[in-house]
Amino acid sequence: MEKTALITGAAKRLGKEMANHLASQGWNIAIHYHTSEDDAIQLRDELAKFYPDQQFALFRADLNQAEQVENLIPQVYREMKRLDLLINNASVFESSLLGRTTTEFFNRQINVNFRAPFILLRDFASLIKHGVIVNFVDTRIVTNQSSFAAYSLSKKSLWEMTKMAALEFGPNIRVNAIAPGLTLPPEEKGEDYLWKLAGNVAMKRPGGLDPILKSLDYILKNDYLTGQILFCDGGENLGVTN
Repeated sequence: MEKTALITGAAKRLGKEMANHLASQGWNIAIHYHTSEDDAIQLRDELAKFYPDQQFALFRADLNQAEQVENLIPQVYREMKRLDLLINNASVFESSLLGRTTTEFFNRQINVNFRAPFILLRDFASLIKHGVIVNFVDTRIVTNQSSFAAYSLSKKSLWEMTKMAALEFGPNIRVNAIAPGLTLPPEEKGEDYLWKLAGNVAMKRPGGLDPILKSLDYILKNDYLTGQILFCDGGENLGVTN
């Protein structure tokens, strides 16, 4: 039986890779995007070409706007007729020390990185009632470094919600988290940026996309796993090596 996944931020980077990965396994994909319309259209068309018997559709929503987020799950369900997997992947990653974080900046980080996943998770549980939710957090949740203060707080909150939701929504809905580390460089930087940072982690190298995709597969296949987090960070969460 075909299954359908909604991936937020699916048009580019990790979201796009997960869309391709799941499509290759027979999944229908609801491709969420906000500003990356051209990339989203290109992804949809490429997936439809390679997998003509599957369903791929676009859904635009500004995750900073609550009313648009609240419409997303019902729209996907109406158009695609079913929904089995929600991947809360989209986020904004911007630096600011705690003491320099404006209210507007804080609200944007919290709205996109925490409030939107909260709404989608809540609506998935209410409307769909059965399936799997995967929340993308960050290896930063284990530290108290404040260089990305609002971002880190939003991801810490998302991890806490993951556990709470797993307890409330089980057994019909499993909720887990993935915490990437050195996966992809920022769009304005190259691979050398990651290799420089990798000198401080246990594995001494960036992880790339493969560990993330393997972790997603593990969560989907292990039907007794809920309320857990997989750190795909080469040991970064353990601390800095000597």
